[in-house]
Parts: sequence; C-alpha cells; structure tokens
Amino acid sequence: MLEEKHRLKVLIEAILLAAGKPMTEDQILAMFSEEEKPETALIRSALQELQQDYEERGVELVQVASGYRFQVKQEWSPWVSKLWEERAQKYSRALLETLALIAYRQPITRGEIEDIRGVTVSTSIIKTLLDDREWVRVVGHKEVPGRPALYATTKGFLDYFGLQHLRDLPSLPEIMNIDAAEGDLEAAQQKMIESQWAEEKALMVEEGAEHESENTLIVATSDAEE
Repeated sequence: MLEEKHRLKVLIEAILLAAGKPMTEDQILAMFSEEEKPETALIRSALQELQQDYEERGVELVQVASGYRFQVKQEWSPWVSKLWEERAQKYSRALLETLALIAYRQPITRGEIEDIRGVTVSTSIIKTLLDDREWVRVVGHKEVPGRPALYATTKGFLDYFGLQHLRDLPSLPEIMNIDAAEGDLEAAQQKMIESQWAEEKALMVEEGAEHESENTLIVATSDAEE
C-alpha cells in the first residue's frame, strides 16, 4: 500500500512538471484510465505530501485559481529570472489603477472607472487587460442607457498574482462612495506594483512553459471561484 501511495505521488509530480500549466484534481484524475483511477482523496493526499516534500527546495507546489503548479520560490526568482533575456513586462500606473478598481469593485463599467480616476480609460488599457493578458472579461451589461459593459477579473488574473481566491487579495477599507475611493485606490495600486514579481515567480520548472489557464473563467464572487 505504501509503495502504491509513493508511486502515485511520484506520478503526480511528473504530470505537474510536464504540464506547464496549473492542473486541478479532476484534470489529474483524467490522466488515469478507468481501471487504475485512484480516489480523489488519494490525489489530494499525494498533493499535500508533495507540498511538504518541497518545503526545503528551490521550487514549491502551490495551489492557484486554476489548480496546482510548480513554481520557483519567490526568494530565488531574482536569480532564476536571469535565465530569460526578456524581463517581465512593466505596466503603467493607469493600467494598474484600472486593474485594481476592477479587482476590488467588480463588476464595474468603464464609465465608473473613469468617474473614480477622473480621467478617460484608454482603449489600449482595456485591450491589454481584456485581450492581451486576459485578466479581465465582460460579464454582462449594466441596465442603463447605452448598456455599458461590466468588467470582472478572470482566473488568469488570480493565477498571475499567485492567488487562489478573490478573498486572498489584500484587504482594503470598504469603498462606500466615489469620494472615498481615491485613497483606497492608491493602496490597491501599490499592491499591484509590489506583485509585479509574480510573473517571474511563476516561472515553470520547464523553460518556456506557459502558466496561463486555457479556459479563462469569470470570478465575480468568491463562491463563483469554487
């Protein structure tokens, strides 16, 4: 029995290292034939043991919104990132402010973002968030004249910043009105800036592996994420 459990753990380790993207327990189970498929509880137990095995290693097994993945530990990312000639992309203050507002006040319209920031949100920022990075997605339209699009974050957003749920975002005082939003926005934006190391942190063990989720899902509430 112990030998079978060890074999399962090693096999899951190999699957996750080769996957190049986060995998859920169900996706891991799908790798087995019906005859050899283990119980979900055994998969979960093996994942927990793997996390413990890697506590003193240079990489770690973490759970993000899209599943489990191996990634370089934060403390070693400054060295490991030198393997890649291209540095992680830096984002403008305007983009980070827009992203912070969507993350903390979703679902939110472009007009509401502009009211809070006091400036127009450029089309290039929306395109970057919506299409290029796939951190944001339209989740509906507000029932007002013009029916403007409502924006919310995706699992890809959570994965990039190393988060499992929206509730893992840094807490902010509840935004009660637009006038109070400016100070809270600064705090949110600062967190986004501090989190820019996340793309380097999430470098997969295999060079060039992509960790973006293939199926970007809307995460408008904590319940929706689960």
